[in-house]
Amino acid sequence: MSNAIEKVDCLIIGSGPAGYTAAIYAARAALKPVMYTGMQPGGQLTITTEVENYPGYPKGIQGPEMMEDFKAQAERFGTDIRFGYASKVDFSGTIHKVWIDETTEVHANTVIIATGASAKWLGLHSEERLNGFGVSACAVCDGFFFKGQDVAIVGAGDTAAEEATYLAKLCKKVYMIVRRGEMRASKAMRQRVLNTPNIEVLFDSETKEILGEKSVDGALIYNNKTKQERKLDVTGFFVAIGHQPNTAIFKDWLEMDESGYIKTIPGTSKTKIKGVFAVGDAQDKVYRQAVTAAGSGCMGALDAERYLAEAGIH
Repeated sequence: MSNAIEKVDCLIIGSGPAGYTAAIYAARAALKPVMYTGMQPGGQLTITTEVENYPGYPKGIQGPEMMEDFKAQAERFGTDIRFGYASKVDFSGTIHKVWIDETTEVHANTVIIATGASAKWLGLHSEERLNGFGVSACAVCDGFFFKGQDVAIVGAGDTAAEEATYLAKLCKKVYMIVRRGEMRASKAMRQRVLNTPNIEVLFDSETKEILGEKSVDGALIYNNKTKQERKLDVTGFFVAIGHQPNTAIFKDWLEMDESGYIKTIPGTSKTKIKGVFAVGDAQDKVYRQAVTAAGSGCMGALDAERYLAEAGIH
């Protein structure tokens, strides 16, 4: 390890809508924020094709292009944006230590954590290949593109049930693929799914392959009980088997729920450690939208600015 130590007032870890919005506000408040983008600059939106539900883009916009807009705005106000990932932290003192790429040591008066979350996937090669071309991990984001079509969704929990009923309002037919003989979802959500006429639940089933060359045109399903294979004629394939927040390096320092989402003081971005703030999908398992992530990024920067002012640092 080199001994390079850098001192900053505001360090932002992560670069999705939450991180970039935090950067815009922090830079405008003259906090001279330094941002490390993580291994996926722009976050989950860079693997999203069309974004139509973010205010201000009446014709919609491609996810990667939108993140370039966010980045340009953050840089315009003086954010120092760098490629690199946080590999270790030490939040034991009033100065918060963060190691980048296991080489650079940053000493920050405030840290805004915007590391986001990653969708869990089935692990199929076809799923990866067709991601953004009919395969999606967000029904709320992408369901609209499959209006009047037949789609499939994999998952058995409350989120999957909620997304299946959401898709049922837009799509002609929704196949819900459940690995076991019953859903894990709450009783109310199970009833809602079973009472929706255009949802067909396929129990004891798993996906063998997603079909299609350039876009999804079917899915091969295997029933573990009957040992039968079946082809579903679908044009959309949604994966709703959960998200994993990218928060592992903070687990010894911050309070988290059982899934690894960072706990913040309700109505704020404050964690239990003074000067450390969490925004976006790293702490939000309920909404997980670009617009709510951006809103919480704004909160993180304002909370950091107030903390520095009260501490007499800035």
